[in-house]
Amino acid sequence: MRLTKFSRLTIVSIFSLIAMSTAQAQAATAVAKVNGVIIPQSRLELMVKANIAQGQADNPEMRKALRENLITEEILAQEAIKKGLDRDQEVVTQLELSRQAVLVRAFQANYIKNNVVSDETLRKEYEILKVQMGDKEYKARHILVENENEARDVIASLKKKGADFGKIASEKSRDDGSKDSGGELDWSPAAAYVRPFAETLEKLQKGKFTEEPVQTSFGWHVIELTDVRPMTFPPFDEIKQNIQQRVLQREFAAVVQDLRSKAKVE
Repeated sequence: MRLTKFSRLTIVSIFSLIAMSTAQAQAATAVAKVNGVIIPQSRLELMVKANIAQGQADNPEMRKALRENLITEEILAQEAIKKGLDRDQEVVTQLELSRQAVLVRAFQANYIKNNVVSDETLRKEYEILKVQMGDKEYKARHILVENENEARDVIASLKKKGADFGKIASEKSRDDGSKDSGGELDWSPAAAYVRPFAETLEKLQKGKFTEEPVQTSFGWHVIELTDVRPMTFPPFDEIKQNIQQRVLQREFAAVVQDLRSKAKVE
């Protein structure tokens, strides 16, 4: 069937109307139009969502500030393109890496969304954690040095009459997080520390320090146990969300490892 001149014009008019309607719909949901380029509302909503996730309230002032940022960024991006910076190899690589990072986060979010951990699994994990953490908390202080000889020198100094553990820690320890407080560490279960440190804490007598240096991946330690107390493990409902994150992270790591094993890497 041949189209008449009238029918052809009618079809062209229909497509023109559709195009105009689409453009009008986009403009209606646009945050702004910068030099002819539309900033879609969806971009603002994504920024709002990110800010809410960081604890900010969704209000007109926040949205106005975000809109202004998006406009400024669009102007600067347009200028960068005018200068040909979008063709600079380093910029191209950065854009590729950014795209890849977004896709990785999307894949991880999709996995978490579609893999709900059963309550039974979470309770089993809870019981395992209770056993691992034990029923005691330890208050300790330590002096961290670089090598075994230094640790033995510290022990020799501590054995001298009137030696001050805290003073030696502040002078010699390499642990910036505790040296200023005389090597003092927070109350923690033994399982919170790396294995050699944890095993030493469990064997030490209250008020005693190690007479042999303890080596970990951080260096060489001289450890003093200052106090011990019973530990009450938090109830299941209180840490359920943390346990879920722990299980999902472990399962996701297994998925990643499986994908790596199947990937053809040359």
